[in-house]
Amino acid sequence: MLLPDLAEKIIAEVRLFLQEDIIVANTSGVIIASTDADRIGSFHEGALLTIKNKEKLIITREGQSRLMGVKAGINLPIFFKGETVGVIGITGNPEKISPFAEIIRKLTELFISESYFAEQLDWQARALEGFMFDWLQTKEWDSSFKEKAHLLKINLSADRQVSIAEFRQNSQLLHRDLWNRILSWKEAGPHDILIRWGNNRIVLLAGVSSAQKENLIRVKVTRFHRFLENLLAAEVSIGTGKPLPPFSLSESFMQAERALKIAKDRGTIIFDQDLTIEMIFDDLSPETKKDFVERTIGTFMNEQDLMITLQELFTQNHSLKNTAEALHIHINTLHYRLKKISDLSGLYTSNLNDLMKLFIAVKLLEEGTKNN
Repeated sequence: MLLPDLAEKIIAEVRLFLQEDIIVANTSGVIIASTDADRIGSFHEGALLTIKNKEKLIITREGQSRLMGVKAGINLPIFFKGETVGVIGITGNPEKISPFAEIIRKLTELFISESYFAEQLDWQARALEGFMFDWLQTKEWDSSFKEKAHLLKINLSADRQVSIAEFRQNSQLLHRDLWNRILSWKEAGPHDILIRWGNNRIVLLAGVSSAQKENLIRVKVTRFHRFLENLLAAEVSIGTGKPLPPFSLSESFMQAERALKIAKDRGTIIFDQDLTIEMIFDDLSPETKKDFVERTIGTFMNEQDLMITLQELFTQNHSLKNTAEALHIHINTLHYRLKKISDLSGLYTSNLNDLMKLFIAVKLLEEGTKNN
């Protein structure tokens, strides 16, 4: 069915080539868009005849008095998939506008066709996103779930590895053409699925066979990262979970999200199996993190010189000489600051157990600052 919004877009496109008055009517002969707003909603008998006969109708000035709601000009049936879906009418001297009539009809039909396939692409993107959400939430696959998978051509027997890509593009949304180019990524395998996930995320749901080696999977994700950065002309971060059976998709997705948190800080790719201490941080509640920070560095975390000193000490792998040089301070000043940290916190940087507590506290504080 030809809807008013699409009809208005058609008129806008046609007006780029022809400055005559134009109408678009539906299959009932009612004008749904026009360069003359007063005609919208009125009945056009010439359009109805064009629909019935499925052929061009020329209306002369002499003939316009015999038909209701018409003006001199040419009415052309609009076809889509072999069916008449509407009429486009061009007002004016038929002899003057006839040379443009067939071009205008072809242009209109092409526009409708492009709009239809764009809508199909949007529908597929929404359907895949909805199915992915169900897949993550559903514990048992009923017949309805399996039927949706069949309609979307998703193989439910293949192992899956989730990669979540997040891009920074000045808050711009993925427009249709860009999304279509992402979907056409040439290195996607036959069981790989690309899913639009919100406004600035793309999920690569890779089908993984037991024969695939880990390094080949990493190569694919690396190439996907490069492909997205080149296409979007933006920084892209990717977090990747482990390859798991299809029933465990939610676990791979959770791992990918955890890895993405780290990847966003570095603007790169992080694989969950490479994470170590970050796994512990991710399992801690915000309240536990806050309490730990307060119990360790809470007495001096507002003293900038001490915090900078402690952070640099960890950056320099506990080398006092390198830390002093990096901070451009005398070694005695560094010793004074470290003693002050010990006096305020009761934790000593020379004690490995205390040093670990201070390191974890600094990392948790940095994580909380980045997330705020």
